[in-house]
Amino acid sequence: MQETIVNVIQGEFAISRDPACVMTTVLGSCISVCLHDAVTGIGGMNHFLLPKRDGEAGNNERFGAFSMELLINALLKDGASKDRMVAKIFGGASMTKFKQNIGGKNIEFAHDFLSDEGIKIIAESCGGFEARKVRFYPVTGKAQQFLVPGDVEKIAPVSPVPAPKPANDIMLF
Repeated sequence: MQETIVNVIQGEFAISRDPACVMTTVLGSCISVCLHDAVTGIGGMNHFLLPKRDGEAGNNERFGAFSMELLINALLKDGASKDRMVAKIFGGASMTKFKQNIGGKNIEFAHDFLSDEGIKIIAESCGGFEARKVRFYPVTGKAQQFLVPGDVEKIAPVSPVPAPKPANDIMLF
């Protein structure tokens, strides 16, 4: 069977019950929560950047509180049951030298949210200083992780555009 790859990027989530589906993402300080209901054979993955934000601005998939609600509700709507869901969480690395521990705050949020929802965490790989590439098989709940060297959340520097060479032969009309 040929795999159908679904890339879940920052601020997105996906669910599936397709046996060929493999969800992938690359994480630094971000978190990905993979949820699975073995009875219905459905699962899903999200990828959020920060735990939450107050007010209307927090209604964005980039924030964990909103992203988790969307992922859980989509699974419930498609037949999953919250009391059967189990979670695997990934990410939350310390990718910058700033004093803010964004990865640590994301990990703490994911633990607290899942605990409050009564969803058991059965596996996790969080923290540290390396990025992760995650593959999740939503029908079986199987997950794979590969550590990625380097800083994946930095935007590559833009190469400077060379200045035009001065023209020596100018013609005026």
